[in-house]
Order: sequence, then C-alpha cells, then structure tokens
Amino acid sequence: MTLDILVLGGTTEGRELALRLAGDRRFRAILSLAGRTSEPLAIPLPTRIGGFGGAEGLADYIADNRIRALVVATHPFAARIAVNAALAAKRTGIPAIRLLRPAWVRQAGDDWHEFPSLEALADALGPAPRKVFVTVGRQEAHVFERAPQHHYLFRSIDPIDPPLRLPRAAFLLARGPFAVEDEMALMRAQGIEILVAKTSGGEATYAKIEAARRLGIPVYLVARPAAADLAEVGSVDAAMDWIEALMP
Repeated sequence: MTLDILVLGGTTEGRELALRLAGDRRFRAILSLAGRTSEPLAIPLPTRIGGFGGAEGLADYIADNRIRALVVATHPFAARIAVNAALAAKRTGIPAIRLLRPAWVRQAGDDWHEFPSLEALADALGPAPRKVFVTVGRQEAHVFERAPQHHYLFRSIDPIDPPLRLPRAAFLLARGPFAVEDEMALMRAQGIEILVAKTSGGEATYAKIEAARRLGIPVYLVARPAAADLAEVGSVDAAMDWIEALMP
C-alpha cells in the first residue's frame, strides 16, 4: 500500500524531503510550489505551480486527488499558505505537519535589531544615508522606496520587477548557499554598514549572519510571523519519521 502525500515546498528542506520521497516506493508524493521563482530546481516528482485559491481551494485539491497526508515545507514567512493548510487539513480530516527550520540563535558578538515588519525596519534605517545590504527577496523589496536616501545592494534569485524607484540601488542575482568568506568579501567590497534579513533560520543563508558578526556589522531582522495551527518538526529526518508513522 502506498501513501499519497502533498508537499507544499519552496525551501531547501522541502526540496530535500521531496527527493527522499521520490526515491521511496511506499509513497506517491506531489510537490506544490508557489511559483515565485522563475526557474526552480528540478525535482523528480509530479509538480504543480501556483496557488490553490485559499483554504477552500486547497481542501478541494486534497479531496479531488485523494491526498492522505500534508507536509507544509514552505518558507517561515509564507504565513498565509501555512494558515490555509491548517484550515484545509481540518476540513478534510487528514494529518498535517509543518517542516519549519529552526530559528537562528543569537551568538556572542551579534549586533541584532529585530522589527515586527519590513516597513518598521525600513523606517529604522534612519535619515542619514547608509550602505544597506538587503537580502529579503524580491517580493517585498519595494518597501525600501519609503527610505530612498540610502545606498542599497539588493540580492535576489530573480530580478525585482517592477523596477524600484530608488536613486542609489545596485542589484545582485544569486542563489545560495553562500560561503562565509565570500559574504565577508562582498560586504567589504560594497562598504556595507547594515545587513537586512528575515529571521528565516536554517543553514542555507546563515553565512551572511556570521559574516556580519565577524565584520561587526549590525543586522536588522524582520521577526517571524505567528505560528500556524500545525504541529511542527525542525528537520527532514523528523518529517520522514512522522510520514513513516502514518503507514499502516
């Protein structure tokens, strides 16, 4: 007997889980991606792209495709889909879990400043021009138009579209993971004074946090959104244990 699983992916952990499920004949898994990255890395699983139309649409998809388990392995800041997934799981009665990477832990030497929103963070950059390295992705980069006095370096996987209305901005297209030494070299070369990031957690993007610590650069962080009503695990191994426990 096989178990039909829907994985809501888009993260390094979601990709690793999907690869492990793809190689196990006990499972029939479908990977769903939001479509925010134009060229996602290939995964040998049936893959759908795009939203579901809210919790009701996701519940309909689960019922129509006879899904028996749901794993939410989306980004820690993808709050809406996590909430919708929790509601859809309750409506359909299937077991569901969230694979959520552990948050970063402050280390000695870290100069962290945490804010409840990206808007609050942008306002806190202050009136004096600073050289700011922004690593929050392209979806919300427009928020920094409210603080046009700064010199920005934006890094994202895909180009920011529409173009930002900022007089002093440079753009770097790159996909992690990144090495600490490379991050330090980049920040030195650009004269970075503030690093902006989301408290995403995990290892894939931690190098910039360590680089800032070594260089004595303050880090402005957006706090994680409130947790969804889902049981959580912090690793792919734990998610696999949960899935295997569902097998008859």
